[in-house]
Amino acid sequence: MKIIIIGTAYPFKGGLASFNERLAYALLEQGHEVKIITFTLQYPGFLFPGKSQYSTEAAPKDLKIQQSLSSVNPLTWIKTAQILKREKADLILIKFWLPFMGPSFGKVLRGAKQNKHTKVISILDNVIPHEKRAGDAAFTKYFLKPVDAFISMSHQVMDDLRTFEKNKPALFSPHPVYDNYGDLMDKQVAREKLQIANEGRYILFFGYIRKYKGLDILLEAMADPRMKQENIKLIVAGEYYGDKDYYDEIINRLGIQDRLHLFTDFIPNEEVRNYFSAADVVVQPYRTATQSGISQIAYHFEKPMIVTNVGGLPEIVPDNKVGFVTDVDKNAIADAIIKFYKENKASDFSENIKEEKKRYSWHYFTDNILKLFKDI
Repeated sequence: MKIIIIGTAYPFKGGLASFNERLAYALLEQGHEVKIITFTLQYPGFLFPGKSQYSTEAAPKDLKIQQSLSSVNPLTWIKTAQILKREKADLILIKFWLPFMGPSFGKVLRGAKQNKHTKVISILDNVIPHEKRAGDAAFTKYFLKPVDAFISMSHQVMDDLRTFEKNKPALFSPHPVYDNYGDLMDKQVAREKLQIANEGRYILFFGYIRKYKGLDILLEAMADPRMKQENIKLIVAGEYYGDKDYYDEIINRLGIQDRLHLFTDFIPNEEVRNYFSAADVVVQPYRTATQSGISQIAYHFEKPMIVTNVGGLPEIVPDNKVGFVTDVDKNAIADAIIKFYKENKASDFSENIKEEKKRYSWHYFTDNILKLFKDI
């Protein structure tokens, strides 16, 4: 098949780019012709909370990536639609994560489908966003209308989809494992690379620091006296997408600076394994969630997880099998971390992860896409 993926990719960075590029490789491995159409401008500067949208790494090898779409310039929407109309791909795959993208994506898809050949499947990160803004519902509806079918990576997102679109085909297929960050390293070597002490117990918070991800709750949990008694330290690895001063105030108020290691610049792909290899367990103290790419990185590195009981996280992390599921509460999170160490769960959880992660292969995901394609 001739397949075009629309969405974030190199020269842009982050989880969306990693997903689309890894998906392209999986489809290429199955013999399809694949191209990615990405942005000339993804977000205007005033809407982007981080330091830079752009990757400093080398371009991915053997991928066709074309920049043609600006999220805020309607002239590029028309141009991109004309390109897609002429290309006559069998299938367009488009990831949807934010209503802000609804107008540009919706216009492009309407134009592309004028060739009466191309079908469209959207892979849904979110339908209802974590951080709500005026116009969300209208932008989402505009996007959904030209899409033929949907892949949902959590049951919550499927439920959210059905509040907008009740009849079109949709299939649940969990987020695949991110296996593109290299191999697990020796724990001591990884800690040396991070220039942190080898002794001690390390938990990891990884990813963009946004309010809904609950780093502030985890910092409060770190103030539990048991954390100090058990020599538990927290590695924070990810860029601030919000008010850094808010977190600094919490850290200073709690007096926990000596048990934190803050790596708050963007983490390049080649360094991701350093952080997961150095840690004993990954903690996701989210206030809200759908699915999580962070969990799928943890699966790749066979690291146990402690997650909150929100959205699709309990679907991905079976409680007391590959980790613990807990309430969104500093005391509950602290209890789970202490229990993990007191009961020596690391080895058992890691063994279970080896079996559990077989459910999350990229071939399983792409097979589901092609199965859905046949139904539209």
